[in-house]
Amino acid sequence: MSRRALTDLPPDTFDDGRDAEREDAADEPEIGLSVDESPEIDFDFEPGAVQAGTEVIRRFWSTLPSSPGVYRMFDHRGDVLYVGKAKNLKARVGSYARGQAHSNRIARMISQTAAMEFVTTATETEALLLEANLIKQLKPRFNVLMRDDKSFPYILVTEDGPAPQIVKHRGARRRKGNYYGPFASVWAVNRTVNALQRAFLLRTCTDSYYENRTRPCLLFQIKRCSGPCTGEIATQDYAAMADSARAFLAGKSNAVKDRMRTEMQAASEAMEFERAARFRDRIAALSAIQGVQGVNTQGVEEADVFALDEQAGQFCIEVFFFRNFQNWGNRAYFPKADRTMSPDEVLGSFIGQFYDDKPAPRTVLTSHLVEDAELVAAALSSRVEYRVEIHRPSRGERKNLVDYAQRNAKEALARRLADTASQGKLLTALGQAFGLDRTPRRIEVYDNSHISGTNAVGGMIVAGPTGFMKTHYRTFNIKSEELTPGDDYGMMREVLQRRFKRLVKEVPRTPQEATASGEGGAQDPAPAAAEDSEAFPAWPDLVLVDGGKGQLDAARAALDEVGVSGVPLVGVAKGRDRDAGRETFFVPGRPAFKLPPRDPTLYFVQRLRDEAHRFAIGSHRAKRKREMVKNPLDEIAGIGPSRKRALLHHFGTVKAIERAAFEDLAKTPGVNAATARAVYDFFHAGA
Repeated sequence: MSRRALTDLPPDTFDDGRDAEREDAADEPEIGLSVDESPEIDFDFEPGAVQAGTEVIRRFWSTLPSSPGVYRMFDHRGDVLYVGKAKNLKARVGSYARGQAHSNRIARMISQTAAMEFVTTATETEALLLEANLIKQLKPRFNVLMRDDKSFPYILVTEDGPAPQIVKHRGARRRKGNYYGPFASVWAVNRTVNALQRAFLLRTCTDSYYENRTRPCLLFQIKRCSGPCTGEIATQDYAAMADSARAFLAGKSNAVKDRMRTEMQAASEAMEFERAARFRDRIAALSAIQGVQGVNTQGVEEADVFALDEQAGQFCIEVFFFRNFQNWGNRAYFPKADRTMSPDEVLGSFIGQFYDDKPAPRTVLTSHLVEDAELVAAALSSRVEYRVEIHRPSRGERKNLVDYAQRNAKEALARRLADTASQGKLLTALGQAFGLDRTPRRIEVYDNSHISGTNAVGGMIVAGPTGFMKTHYRTFNIKSEELTPGDDYGMMREVLQRRFKRLVKEVPRTPQEATASGEGGAQDPAPAAAEDSEAFPAWPDLVLVDGGKGQLDAARAALDEVGVSGVPLVGVAKGRDRDAGRETFFVPGRPAFKLPPRDPTLYFVQRLRDEAHRFAIGSHRAKRKREMVKNPLDEIAGIGPSRKRALLHHFGTVKAIERAAFEDLAKTPGVNAATARAVYDFFHAGA
């Protein structure tokens, strides 16, 4: 793979247009371009901007090779507009430079293009994989964006410890053992692990906890573990139960239950009624797992089902996971895509990003014909040791599964649209209540949490047209050593200064944008707002601070020090008895006021404030917990996770390490003499 960046950039600046999405048109044959060729555009924005972008693209096009690769388009600020792949870079980029028959979204993208960058690849499959990876990393404005790309949880039955352990697992599969999943949610994994504990009595404790037990823990007493740590069960019997758990998770559930029924019957006939009752309870636990899985399959052993629904210009993709003839749950996604894009194009781009960091199953079932399905399947197959098939079924059980997923997608999108409509009404009412010139699209709410000034944390939550935007939440560890412990005003100043300093640096506003966001007087809409009616703004349209006039003054002082103006600020003070419904609102330039007790806008503000309070307290508790469990070994230079783990495995506790002689430390597997000396000197420095 080779990389070629062209940095001879034109000085032009272009008018911004609204967000648009990718136009992955078919490869074009090589074309001859004339510099004075006029683009034929039939939509209403300045043709000059489109022609300027076309000239930039032509400049790069003239030196491109006719090989597969990935291209990136940048605006004049250096932000990535679009990432695309091509079988023939010269032909693909040339299709943009023709200036003819472009859709509105592509013309907007061209009008903003100030530079391009290219990566050539050996094959088109390699280009597709690189494209998906770059889209997830860079989140270009004109591509289909997956939005939620969190990893999926798995169940892991380990093979590297003294006794097999059953745990929830996320991330890379570095630990030796059997992985089962993916599961659609952590809740589904926790429910399944709890049921498997009751059925197979496998341990869930860590290896260090296991190795230092002298008597069984509470889980043994409540019949959730068989107690292998203290020899309550024979090693071979425990291994047999672990094998049964693996067989059940691998899809052999009926065989496992039949074996348990046989043993239950044998115990009953031998008058061992307590043992028979234990088998009965274990069978009931396995039945509970199967009972809540919903739709299972008879002929589909392993497949992911993708079903897309489109309503009101928005898309929903419902994904179901089937493994070992069992349904491991489903999740709804709402990708960001231009409403003019076809379902085939949206689904194809989404699937490429979905499997960028996870292995695909042998079968992928879709509700629509995926664009470049054979190419996508080949790309997914190249990352695993088997052939991946992408198929749109037309009949049979597979078609029933897709139809079931599509009904779920339709219902999920309908709920989201209803919630969005309600949220839009609340945002409009909130803007009117606080005298804003326009409906706020981004609301930021700030709160602090601490105990007598210790472990102080500031929290910022964000709300928008679709509700709480949790990917935009931020925490701020209070760093200033000059603050008096418990100085809430000083904490608020520090949080807002840090937040807006970074915002000014990363997303500077023009004077027109700052004026248009002002607190008083009607103004024309800001260019940034007109630029894109769909993109979520980086700058807040309204800032709420939890507190009264003092907190509001601290917030205003913080913004003045940073040099930010035109951001509406509102202080939300609780009532005398801190009762919800008696809040007083402080707005600069207006007397303090209250909203009617049963006003929906008041309830909306309460939800925002309570969410900020919850987030700040949660962040504070997490920080305090980390401080409480802080390990002294973390303070020793040269002691990383591996050596710390080796020491704890060898000695059991930090106290034992502290009391150990140098010779004993040096005998620890994986610890050399220099490290042992560093540990010994750390604990005996004052001796």
